Amino acid sequence: MPKHFDLFDHKIALLSYLLIWGTACQAQNEEGHLDINTNKQQVALQGYDAVSYFEASGPLKGDKVYTAQYDGATYWFTGQEHLDTFLKNPTAYIPQYGGWCAYAIGKNSEKVRVDPKTFKVTDGKLYLFYNFNFNNTLKDWNKKEKELTIKANENWKRIIK
Repeated sequence: MPKHFDLFDHKIALLSYLLIWGTACQAQNEEGHLDINTNKQQVALQGYDAVSYFEASGPLKGDKVYTAQYDGATYWFTGQEHLDTFLKNPTAYIPQYGGWCAYAIGKNSEKVRVDPKTFKVTDGKLYLFYNFNFNNTLKDWNKKEKELTIKANENWKRIIK
């Protein structure tokens, strides 16, 4: 068999893996849409405590002992106090755009993974960003935040339909 078929087969296998893995890492919301950025165990924010993003300490890794389910995803917290705070008003703490990269949603209407430590809280809302391979999209977001927020809000409405 010629070598280009071997390369083609590897590309097909990789693409299949990525499609399966990508689908497994999204939680379904109540309407059945795949829109929340989670790991294989349906844990959002890669296990970081959603409430901690709004404190001076910044994001802290949660503990699976303190767990809440919301909109098809599992959230971990550092302790009972944060868990109780979240349960009183989950929508105040969940990240915008299902926890996907806010910049990518605004710029290209794409769901892109995030670094849970690269974030911004604006007007009481949590935004997460891609920060890998020398590409920190928070920097680009900050340059055009108002414009990208408007566009991301529009794009997100179309994504979750």
